[in-house]
Amino acid sequence: MTASTERTEGQSPDERRQAIELSLRRARPPGQAPGFEPQEFLGAGAYGEVWVAIDRNTGRRVAIKFYSHQGGLDWSLLTREVEKLRFLFADRYVVQLIAVGWDADPPYYVMEYVERGSLAKRLGEVGRMPVDEATRVFKDVAIGLVHAHGKGVLHCDLKPANVLLDQDGRPRLADFGQARLSHEQTPSLGTLFYMAPEQADLQAAPDARWDVYALGALLYTMLVGEPPHRSPRTVTVLEQPSGLAHRLERYRELLRNAPPPDAHRKTPGVDRALAEILERCLEVDPDKRYPNVQAVLDALRARDARRSRQPLILLGALGPVLLMAVMAFFAWRGFEAAYKVADQELTKKALDSKQYYARFVANSAAYELERRFELVEDTAAESEFRQRLAPLIDDETLRPIMTRLSDPAFAVPDRQLSPELRAEQSALQEALLENQARLYLEDYFQQKLSNDRGIKVASWFFTDARGLQIVRVPSNRVNIGSNFGWRTYFHGGPLEQPSTWRPGPNDHVQETQLSAVFQSTSSNLWVVGISTPIYRGDEFLGVLALTVEVGQFADLRGSGQNREFAVMMDGRPSNPGVIVQHELFTKLLEQKRGEFLRRFRDYRVPIEQIGDTEDRYQDPFAKDLLGADYRGDWLAAKAPVRVRDEETGLFVIVQERYDEAIGQALSPLKRAAITRSLLGVAAMVIIVTGLWAYVMRSWNQMASIEELRDEGPSRPTEDGLTLDFRARDETRTERSD
Repeated sequence: MTASTERTEGQSPDERRQAIELSLRRARPPGQAPGFEPQEFLGAGAYGEVWVAIDRNTGRRVAIKFYSHQGGLDWSLLTREVEKLRFLFADRYVVQLIAVGWDADPPYYVMEYVERGSLAKRLGEVGRMPVDEATRVFKDVAIGLVHAHGKGVLHCDLKPANVLLDQDGRPRLADFGQARLSHEQTPSLGTLFYMAPEQADLQAAPDARWDVYALGALLYTMLVGEPPHRSPRTVTVLEQPSGLAHRLERYRELLRNAPPPDAHRKTPGVDRALAEILERCLEVDPDKRYPNVQAVLDALRARDARRSRQPLILLGALGPVLLMAVMAFFAWRGFEAAYKVADQELTKKALDSKQYYARFVANSAAYELERRFELVEDTAAESEFRQRLAPLIDDETLRPIMTRLSDPAFAVPDRQLSPELRAEQSALQEALLENQARLYLEDYFQQKLSNDRGIKVASWFFTDARGLQIVRVPSNRVNIGSNFGWRTYFHGGPLEQPSTWRPGPNDHVQETQLSAVFQSTSSNLWVVGISTPIYRGDEFLGVLALTVEVGQFADLRGSGQNREFAVMMDGRPSNPGVIVQHELFTKLLEQKRGEFLRRFRDYRVPIEQIGDTEDRYQDPFAKDLLGADYRGDWLAAKAPVRVRDEETGLFVIVQERYDEAIGQALSPLKRAAITRSLLGVAAMVIIVTGLWAYVMRSWNQMASIEELRDEGPSRPTEDGLTLDFRARDETRTERSD
């Protein structure tokens, strides 16, 4: 579509140039609208700019049209457009006026924001629309025009750009800048190829048939992809330099001399009745056109009535034979299909609810993790921590001890160590444990653990630059003096390394991060570490970290009587699909059977199965004797745990028994369907017997009414009354005009 044929007539070259300049000023709106916060530039025209804004009072999105092009602006334009919108207040087929800034500089008015943009944008995306959708939009626009005409407002510039689509795809009329009241005699120019030929006259008086022509051009554009009569040749002819009056004359001659457009008849799905309605709307002679938009609606309804009768006739003729033959078969298949659809719909709704709950729990877990991220970072920045750490790092007596303890020779189980090495290791660890600088820092961590801002923490520890754990609270004599540089909380990689692996100079975490989960040797619960690097200037000193049991940073308890509860799963390469927190864990701990938790570490979740409406979720713990209560079908939805806009690799899974979520709702449906099927079989015999007689009687009555309509404007009836169809149309014309 060329720009010259899409604009409303009436802009001079200077105005078009200024419109282009306005369209480039997108950084900020040309003025202020009190109570509204500009968000996004939508577009510009000869008279100003349109912006999306937020109503500060209600939070809803609106569109603000600023009349910012003051040079050559007809200042009555704003008044005229607002006047027309005032007449159409609360009409759902019209974009509604919200507020007007009469005294602002520049003036503006606020209208509701329609989410899906214009019909022109939709056509730009799809080229042309399916016939059913185009007909629906055509009908809704016609209804909107009837409402406007009923209020005495003629649009006079109907085109795809002036039809906006709401979130349901329903059209709304917009841009009443060229509109006229029915009693006004002021001419109004529309847009080329959407404008009726008689409208393209500077002396023409507004007429309801202008909108009829534009309505037909709109339907033609939706079906074909471009407006009637437009082609490269016609565009070239109309683009030739000339005065406005001469150009309008050429447009009128073009439409009067051109053959009627027929591309719509080649569009699949366009029936003859629809084609005839469109062609009558596009009649060049206004006397042959529909007299008003109500007449177009009447023709559409007549078409719909005829189309609805066609299957009725077929049903009356063939239904009795076919229905009785296949009734039993299709009744059963229909029940199966209905049951499946109901199952899928209920499952989808249930999964939507689970998804919402999963996101809620995931957000709660993310919030708790973020609190611990901040706790580690705040601790690392505390001056007291730094002051207590410095003597430990600078203690010359400890350096050879820590260097020796980091030797991979000690990174084997105690039973594999030689007596000499075991004795040496024990002596070195004892010297480390008794070091006063280390005890000084341990005392700080002990205070930290007892005063943790209400944040549950399993342990605090510091690991030096070699990966050697120097301080840990609660104190653990086995861990202190052991090298853990192979752990993910130290080297920052996705997988843990062999225990004999030692980090290089840059093999350490670069920022605060979440470690891989691992099982605690004391509680058998899954634990995760949050670590951050410690620097002194450019010197890397080591890693400060805390650990927390996975079940401590998210509430995974059931939400009620429906056996709905949440679990947490690790989806990272270190433990893909392993459930790290589950309702069963809590039960075993309450029963003091925590030693059994280790047996579940190898049960994996089939992550791709979660959220599938076809396949039911199977709790992996149901395979174990201790997890017998979790056997059967479940509905499950998952949500990732994100911290600082990055996925942690942890997932929250919300699951609920299928029978409790869906089955109880489907059982009454099954019983009701069987009962109604039996009643339907009995009633069908009676209905089919009278079906043909009813169809024939209805057909004869409709045919009689159509004969009365076709015979002329009036025809006497048996009781002496007169049926006057033409008078009804003329009355509607007078009311619209």
